[in-house]
Amino acid sequence: MKWIKKGILFNPSSQIKWAVNSALQPTPLVINENLVRMYCGMRDAEGISRVGFVEIARQDDKLIVTKVSDEPVLSIGKPGTFDDNGVVPSAIVQRGSEIFMYYAGYQIVKNVRFLVLGGLAISNDGGLTFKRYKNTPVLERTDNEFLFRVVHTVLFDKEKWCAWYGGGSHFQVEGEKSFPVYDIRYMESDDGIKFPDQGSVVLQNETKEYRVGRPFVIKSREQYLMFFGASTPDIPYRLAYATSNDGKNWERKKIDIPYASGDFDSDMSAYPSIVELQGRTYLIYNGNEYGKYGFGYAELEGDLWNW
Repeated sequence: MKWIKKGILFNPSSQIKWAVNSALQPTPLVINENLVRMYCGMRDAEGISRVGFVEIARQDDKLIVTKVSDEPVLSIGKPGTFDDNGVVPSAIVQRGSEIFMYYAGYQIVKNVRFLVLGGLAISNDGGLTFKRYKNTPVLERTDNEFLFRVVHTVLFDKEKWCAWYGGGSHFQVEGEKSFPVYDIRYMESDDGIKFPDQGSVVLQNETKEYRVGRPFVIKSREQYLMFFGASTPDIPYRLAYATSNDGKNWERKKIDIPYASGDFDSDMSAYPSIVELQGRTYLIYNGNEYGKYGFGYAELEGDLWNW
């Protein structure tokens, strides 16, 4: 699986009046075979994220930006709620005439750096605006997952809503730094709204890693692909992927993307998603400093399902 890196696709700098930088965790909604809307977390001067979108299309053998949202489609929550210090999209699901946006809600607390829990907002106008399903998380804190609990992929498969998510309960402290520790887990829901208190771990941290996260899962027949990021104290995030025949047992693999000094992803590549336009497959992802300079992309050379 070889990817041809194309570079930055969208940099929000000076383009959005309500955002200073970043296009965090680009999350796709396919509009048609030549247009996809990427929902992103865009930060203000204080680093607080709100959800906006960027529409992209394929033109002259490359991707171009065709539209940027004028206003946030989802802002931060009320003071004291789980998402009062930032919202970042994590998964988009079309459900009849409704569009479900699962998102990460950030809250600053006293004794750890932050909490991140999963919320749900719903659109009835084609994804142009969203309203919270409720002011509390759909992935609430549990005894075994009480700091981090966010859905990143939801697929309706075999009469179940299948969810891959990040879960964890502590920070790893090294010197003056603390690192959030979480891994990738799986659970099922009958309606995509009510989820069990705990899932099962399907992809663990390897040696020196403190987190693996943002599992973007796609399926073709009985084959599954998961794209994700992995972190060590020395490398904040690097992309990888895994393969599976059942969505629960995964074989981890390295992703073939060249990194070079001076590139937008020279120090970091994170928060991947897969987009297909006009028969071409693209990997959309953030680069250095957690997507501060927007998101870039790479084009697949060959067959996505040829493992």
